[in-house]
Amino acid sequence: MTAAITTVGLSKQFGSTIALDHLDLAVPTGSVFGFLGPNGAGKTTTIRMLMGLARPSTGYATVLGLDATRDRDEVHRRVGYLPGDFTAYADLTGGEYLDYLGRLRADADPRRREELVDRLELDVSRTIRTLSRGNRQKVGLVQAFMHNPDLLVLDEPTSGLDPLMQRQFREIASAARAAGSTVFLSSHVLGEVEEIADTVAIVKEGRLVVVDALEHLKERARRHIELTFRDPPPASTFDSIPGVRDVTVLDHTIRLVIEGSMEAVFRAAAPLGVENVVADHAPLDEILIGYYESDSS
Repeated sequence: MTAAITTVGLSKQFGSTIALDHLDLAVPTGSVFGFLGPNGAGKTTTIRMLMGLARPSTGYATVLGLDATRDRDEVHRRVGYLPGDFTAYADLTGGEYLDYLGRLRADADPRRREELVDRLELDVSRTIRTLSRGNRQKVGLVQAFMHNPDLLVLDEPTSGLDPLMQRQFREIASAARAAGSTVFLSSHVLGEVEEIADTVAIVKEGRLVVVDALEHLKERARRHIELTFRDPPPASTFDSIPGVRDVTVLDHTIRLVIEGSMEAVFRAAAPLGVENVVADHAPLDEILIGYYESDSS
């Protein structure tokens, strides 16, 4: 599959501070790609280089086959971009601002714009300076999506939005993917990433820690399992199974934490007369915390 975004050895240094250290990424076309990490991990620095707003210290990035630095104007034409610190001309109304951008972009779709305005319940008659943070963010979302771009690069897209509008955003992003667009999404709202992302990359202290399909990350994550047996099971039943942690026996019930596949656990449990199984899949925030707290060097 062709990559919508490729970075090779992409690095950025500010004085003695390394903000991004040799990032290698390939973002598949037609996917939703979650780009995650704690504050200061290098996410916004990466996005600014993808959009040609900052020059790499070393390495390079291509966006839709274009050099992110040399072909910045063409990248901006084809990409829907929402920066994490979105601002607009404060004295214009939302409608005037979107009109202005529409004149700059020959491919802006008026019907698409109106659809987005309606779905996000945005009052475009008010001046931007009078809008709440959430409503200013809606303006940013409309301008990013209204020309049906091949690629969307979104930095904290639901910042300031209420839960209902966050859900609308997820539906809009999912529909864009279904129509063939690629969505590159940096977010602290982990629930939205978990719901719509195909692949997740995690960065920490400027370095790529892991990149994998979200489902694969979940499979390798720690899960809490509770097994209830017909008769009290031997306490040592699961001691020798790789990946099993924190075994607790309470009467007829064994509680354990397992990293990786549960197949060996179920094989060991089956002959003992299992009556009930409760398995909690690790949510994305637990998966991320595990990587954030680990040594990424």
